[in-house]
Amino acid sequence: MVEQGNRRAFSAFSSLRRFAQEESDKVAEAAEAAQERCELCSEPIPPEHRHLLNVSTREIICACRPCSILFDREAASEGRYRLIPDRRLLLSDFEMSDAQWESLRIPVDMAFFFYSTHAERVVALYPSPMGPMESLLKLSTWRELEESNLVLKGMERDVEALLVNRVRGARAYFLVPLAECYSLVGLIRSHWRGLSGGREVWEEIGRFFEELRKHSKTVGRGG
Repeated sequence: MVEQGNRRAFSAFSSLRRFAQEESDKVAEAAEAAQERCELCSEPIPPEHRHLLNVSTREIICACRPCSILFDREAASEGRYRLIPDRRLLLSDFEMSDAQWESLRIPVDMAFFFYSTHAERVVALYPSPMGPMESLLKLSTWRELEESNLVLKGMERDVEALLVNRVRGARAYFLVPLAECYSLVGLIRSHWRGLSGGREVWEEIGRFFEELRKHSKTVGRGG
């Protein structure tokens, strides 16, 4: 009887162990499936990774370290993809007058500007609940900004942007990776509620700029 009881206990234990192993395998498989992957070679990538820009479509894709190194060369700058840099600069004494801002006719108090090789000009976009929207940018206005803020002449084509935040009296200007601007656009799209956006989206926007300021190096408009 004792031996029979031991066999039953061992059988139950073995079944429990198999069940636990199967569940563990399922969790591991789900975690692997959920892990981000390089969109060029499909290798798994960590949460902190580099991004590439498709110059013609403005699509931003995730890249593993080996793939990002391939595009981190001057020779690759004329190709289909460009490596997005990771520098973040807070422009402490940036000069932009209210008249210059108003001439852009942007309906919200946020916008980002970058040189588009595909469009062969500087493009002005602003975030909206439906994604990035383009605003007409007068070439003369951009030239004025460049002359007053020489740091803009060092902005990398296609992959870096001037990000302007004038929300609720703020006057903050950043030179950031273009991916940062699209992260802001995505944040606004996912949290916007109703006509005015709701309290949550403005809190998220505030946190976004707080984090950006925290991780930015402060420089003058001369660069």
